[in-house]
Amino acid sequence: MPQFLSTVPDPDRPLTEEDFGRLQFTTILYYLQCSNPDNGLIRDKTEEAAPASIAAIGMALATIPVVVARGLIIRKFAAKLARKRLKYLLACPQGPEPDASGYKGFFYHFLDIETGRRVWNCELSTIDSALLFAGALTVGTYFDGDSAEEVEVRQLAATLYERADWNWARDHGPTLTHGWRPESGFIPYRWRGYDEGLLLYILGLGSPSHPLPPESYAAYTESYEWRNIYGRELLYSGPLFTHQLSHMWIDFRSIRDEFMRDHGSDYFQNSRHATYVQQEYAVRNPMNFVGYGEHCWGFTASDGPGWGKRNVNGLEREFFDYLARGAPFGPDDGTVSPWVVIASLPFAPEIVIPTVSNFAQMHLGMTRLYGFKPSFNQTCTVEGSDTGWWVSPYHFGVDQGPVVLMIENYRTGLLWSIMRRCQPIVTGLRRAGFTGGWL
Repeated sequence: MPQFLSTVPDPDRPLTEEDFGRLQFTTILYYLQCSNPDNGLIRDKTEEAAPASIAAIGMALATIPVVVARGLIIRKFAAKLARKRLKYLLACPQGPEPDASGYKGFFYHFLDIETGRRVWNCELSTIDSALLFAGALTVGTYFDGDSAEEVEVRQLAATLYERADWNWARDHGPTLTHGWRPESGFIPYRWRGYDEGLLLYILGLGSPSHPLPPESYAAYTESYEWRNIYGRELLYSGPLFTHQLSHMWIDFRSIRDEFMRDHGSDYFQNSRHATYVQQEYAVRNPMNFVGYGEHCWGFTASDGPGWGKRNVNGLEREFFDYLARGAPFGPDDGTVSPWVVIASLPFAPEIVIPTVSNFAQMHLGMTRLYGFKPSFNQTCTVEGSDTGWWVSPYHFGVDQGPVVLMIENYRTGLLWSIMRRCQPIVTGLRRAGFTGGWL
């Protein structure tokens, strides 16, 4: 990758808002440069042959207000960009055929970046479609002007979201399934227990056309696990990203559903606790991985060194490829993800900023094109590499969005303020039983 901005920040000073602004700028360039100009589809990762990721497209849409606010694209042209993406997605074929783009309003996880059709026999993904819908609703709410372009963006976003048949996706059960394949039907896994599925249910409950029944949300929360970990009481989920994705759009400060009212907390405070749990796990470092500590943590779904076992300093270590890593109960193979730390900036800046400062000194690309590499593993040595240990060779579209959006929410609360005006989100929260705060 070319040198892009400047040398790394001075290690003798704390990172400033300007440093995070530069990081946000170089990170957001992924969505501008890894986008097919013919149709607006976003590449899943920087590997040359990678298909488009439907979730990355949703995140790219959600960053459009940021690129306007930060002066990268003027509002008029940004509206045209949003319109182009939404128009193309609505024109993509929907149906039970195995080479369609989606079915029942949902989309396949990965699409051919030129044709927009399903690749790799991948699943029709409810959660990845939800991230797309959240991005569409972002631009549909943000572009509230009277120009023809802005009116059309609102109409396209509403149509894309409202055609999703959430009750079909339940497959006759109370909870939402993970997805569907034309070859074999519904995937035998459901969204139950706390995770990023929180966003999924709020979007489903808020639908004006195919709303989920309230009992779906009750069934989702029924298997929540409230735990005491390192002296912190919290709703448990291991991978850190699960405590962040819904928060990219929804300001959970001081609004509570029945579960959180009963536990005297809210989902924002819960994410703060989860962030501290991750740091404490790294400090304790029970598996003695190289590098873990107060300023080196961040365990989540990420790229990894690859499947296999190696002898490292007399210990047999097992390494993983792309996997949802978590703390404190694993899985863990020594892989750390800078992006997921940055995405906790609104929750716990006092521990995030020093950690990002440490990452800035580790030759992980903070000031280079697309920002930090998404993951690294200091226990897995690699001869001849710049660092001496494994660093992911790619950037991923789904890792860039949380960095951009959560830096912006920390700096200005922009996404939160937009989505407080988004009627489906407000309706979904109220149907889920949320009260208080800005609601």
